[in-house]
Amino acid sequence: MGIFDVARPALRLCMLSAFLAASALPSLSAGTEKKTPAPAAEAQKSPAAESGQLGAVKSTHGAWSIVCDTPAGANSEQCVLMQNVLSEDRPELGLSVVVLKTADRKARILRVLAPLGVLLLPPKGGLGLNVDGKNLGNAYFARCFADGCYAEVTLEDDLLKTLRSGQLATFVLHESVEQDGIGIPVDLTGFAEGYDKLP
Repeated sequence: MGIFDVARPALRLCMLSAFLAASALPSLSAGTEKKTPAPAAEAQKSPAAESGQLGAVKSTHGAWSIVCDTPAGANSEQCVLMQNVLSEDRPELGLSVVVLKTADRKARILRVLAPLGVLLLPPKGGLGLNVDGKNLGNAYFARCFADGCYAEVTLEDDLLKTLRSGQLATFVLHESVEQDGIGIPVDLTGFAEGYDKLP
């Protein structure tokens, strides 16, 4: 198993409305394709976004932002480190990548939102990850909502170290069994700094 493989179920967490509101579905592209940030106005709206619950960008670190919000029923603000990417040639496809720490500080989660219509089950379903050309394994989607499908894994030390030291992460999806994987590049510039600043 790779360090990105789901070795155990990730913890069920209350999703930040900030994450859902900012979860524009960036397009999938070849690993060398240019990407652009997902404009907030074009973000596909979740129920949290439509109710006006939008998180605030607290700081920017390279290609990453720390976004914070106080979810309904929570006593304190929760923050995530996130990046949205869109493909220039297929703007209907993309990803939102989020890192968060659980409220009890006992776990770290890497959560990825992909567009609806991706393959969910083996042999080609799920979400692959490579960093700087090194294959780190696969994770399967946990659930789908109106804004897309979510995969999440516990962010173990080895994976965190790889992301902190890497330059480019490529998440790989499939839209059909016949199709080769579609790679979506995610810039890791600023990831380490942003993670260190994440409350």
